[in-house]
Amino acid sequence: MSEKNPKTPLEKKAREWIKERGVTLRDIGELVHYLQSPYQKDLSIEDCIHHVDKVLSKREVQNAVITGLQLDVLAEKRELESPLQETIFFDESLYGIDEIIALSIVNVYGSIGFTNYGYIDKQKPGILGELNEHSDEKCHTFLDDIVGAIAAAASSRLAHSIANVEDLD
Repeated sequence: MSEKNPKTPLEKKAREWIKERGVTLRDIGELVHYLQSPYQKDLSIEDCIHHVDKVLSKREVQNAVITGLQLDVLAEKRELESPLQETIFFDESLYGIDEIIALSIVNVYGSIGFTNYGYIDKQKPGILGELNEHSDEKCHTFLDDIVGAIAAAASSRLAHSIANVEDLD
């Protein structure tokens, strides 16, 4: 039986890279649950993962994922030119491009995504806290913001679907 919407090479690569960087759909689904459970009685992790999956099917999200994660990998390998190498590797607080890429993801589902993203980026629950811990070996400058943005967008998508604002099966 063929899939209703087969995954493109871009989508496959974006999903593969997220997984290779140590983040599962369940990890992101747990962030969605963290954001939405106060407002949605009986919200299941499975419902949250469903909305994460739908967000990841968006081409603009996939483009943000592969761009940001490639920069993290290049910084880890010390293959960027200075001063960009140090800026990304050490996640300089005034850099901001990592947040700009994240905002391109949250924008997909409207303004509620910005609020969700700001909140979860500040709180850093679950996998976000783990990714934010900087080590000498790993660079997650873009990954933590991308994961938070995917969760924020999925949370927004979920809120819209519950409110019957749009038909989002």
